[in-house]
Amino acid sequence: MINLKIKAVPKPRMTRADTWKKRPCVLNYWAYKDELNDKLKSIDIELKDELFVEFYIKMPKSWSKKKKAEYLGERHQQKPDVDNLVKGVMDALFKEDSHVHTIYAKKTWAEESSITFISGKSGLIRYLS
Repeated sequence: MINLKIKAVPKPRMTRADTWKKRPCVLNYWAYKDELNDKLKSIDIELKDELFVEFYIKMPKSWSKKKKAEYLGERHQQKPDVDNLVKGVMDALFKEDSHVHTIYAKKTWAEESSITFISGKSGLIRYLS
C-alpha cells in the first residue's frame, strides 16, 4: 500500500480550444498529472492490469470541528465524481489504459488530501479486512 500526499484533481471536459485557451481547470489538471507521475516514478510503483485506489478528500476549512469529527473517514458523496478522479489517475499512469480490466476506487473524507494505491488483489483483501 502506497500513500501519496497529493490533492486529486478530476479530469475536466476538454475541447480543442484548450490547446491555446489555457483554462485554469485544464492547467491545474496537467500540473496534477505531472506531479503524480513524478511521485510515482520516485517510489518505483508498478501498476499493470488492475487499479485499486482510494482518494482522501480534505474537508473544507469552513466546517466546524464538530462537523469535521462527524465526517472524518466517512464516504465522500459530493463532487468531484469518483470516475473523473480515476480518469485523472489513469491518464497520469498509462499512455494507453485499455488493458486495465479491474478498478476499485473509493472517496473518503479526511483531514488532508491524499491518494492511496493498493497493489494486487491480495493487498486489497488485506486492506479491506
